[in-house]
Amino acid sequence: MKKINDVYEKKNRVEKVLQYGEGNFLRAFVDWTVYEMNKTTDFNGSVAVVQPLKNGLVEMLNQQECLYTLYLNGIKNGEVVSEHNIIDVVSRGINPYEQYDEYLRTANNPDLRFIVSNTTEAGIVFDENDKLEDNPQNSFPGKLTSLLYHRYNTFNGDKGKGFIIIPCELIDKNGEKLKEVILKYADLWNLEESFITWIHEANTFCNSLVDRIVPGYPKEKIDEIRKELGYDDNLVVEGEPFHLWVIEGPQWVKNEFPADQAGLNVLFVDDLTPYRTRKVRILNGAHTSMVPVAYLYGKDTVRESVEDDIMGQFIKNTIFDEIIPTLELSKEELMDFADAVIDRFRNPFIKHYLMSISLNSMSKFKTRVLPSILQYKDLMDGLPNRLVFSLAALIAFYKGERNGVAIDLKDDEDIIELYKNLWSAYDGSRNGLEKLVEAVLGYEKNWEIDLNTVEGLHQKVTDYLELILEKGMKDAVDNFEK
Repeated sequence: MKKINDVYEKKNRVEKVLQYGEGNFLRAFVDWTVYEMNKTTDFNGSVAVVQPLKNGLVEMLNQQECLYTLYLNGIKNGEVVSEHNIIDVVSRGINPYEQYDEYLRTANNPDLRFIVSNTTEAGIVFDENDKLEDNPQNSFPGKLTSLLYHRYNTFNGDKGKGFIIIPCELIDKNGEKLKEVILKYADLWNLEESFITWIHEANTFCNSLVDRIVPGYPKEKIDEIRKELGYDDNLVVEGEPFHLWVIEGPQWVKNEFPADQAGLNVLFVDDLTPYRTRKVRILNGAHTSMVPVAYLYGKDTVRESVEDDIMGQFIKNTIFDEIIPTLELSKEELMDFADAVIDRFRNPFIKHYLMSISLNSMSKFKTRVLPSILQYKDLMDGLPNRLVFSLAALIAFYKGERNGVAIDLKDDEDIIELYKNLWSAYDGSRNGLEKLVEAVLGYEKNWEIDLNTVEGLHQKVTDYLELILEKGMKDAVDNFEK
């Protein structure tokens, strides 16, 4: 069978983007964004990809002339879609462990303007053992600092030759944190003060928030895909149609990076906090509040849960009636995002198991759901019924049993031990249940506050938990939605 580079001829474009990371997400998100900008605007740019770790995909990428096929599968505007394109924007892949000089020479290109990265949440770290003379440095920020210093020296500190730097790692304030680490390296390596001034004045570090589910390489159906495509591609990647990129920085950035002009869901904002809160509360919060209820109801996947008449209504009512009223953005923005979330949950191409989401559910509930409960109480002077019911369901979930079958609970040891002791000591009485709930709500190591002090919460959780234990989850939820 022919290879992808035998059937497609790539255009030569100006290298404008240096990308740290060659994994599925960046190829299905950032590189796809550049592909769309090239199609519909005058951006006309390509991406040089740097392999941030010693082992990676750069060699395979180069063997295919940096071409690969992207499938976007899911629900778009209410319709099931599956579409694919050959992404042709990556100009070359560089392995700095074998091509360090070539890596540094990318900084000599006066047209290079953007730096993007996705080196996992653990990637933006300071390694005090990194040295300027290393070939290469161990950490991603160390490698980047070395490249920035080379750029500074090549152009004699020209402030017009700085970069727009947009990290995509899933940590809060990712741009600010990356800049902090770079400045620590400048200090560790005793680099001149004028270089530090150049970092501040010539470069723009943007915080960003990215959102697209990327399952990655479709191993299970690759033979079927090859037959459909008619060529061999070892780097096929799958993603969902939904995408969101919120970039916090100066408004002029969008003039140089015209993703919004390409009709993409890329927002340039002064503060991305409301968007991060929206994602955490609606998308992640719905996942976390859904898990104990839907799993004990008898469902195994997100899609099954949302498409069930009763369970699906419970989830939708939780989002629209109890989470959205606590958020700051316009109602239209929130409703549109929530509608997209429901479509994403229904994606027939992604099998998202509830048990995989259940990992560390206690801490997830604290960060993703509890703020909605507390804010709802402040705003409405009452407790949100379904979210509180979900908290009761979480306590029932940690009993560790569904229909007589043990649940493989995965959480910190102290959480597992807490519930094991509480449920072992439970005597079946209402008084015993009240004590159990009091102990869970008072576990400040997880919640950071004593939730027993929240007016009405203890009694409501106890009432719901009693209902679940007596009637079973199915009857409890069915009666809830009648």
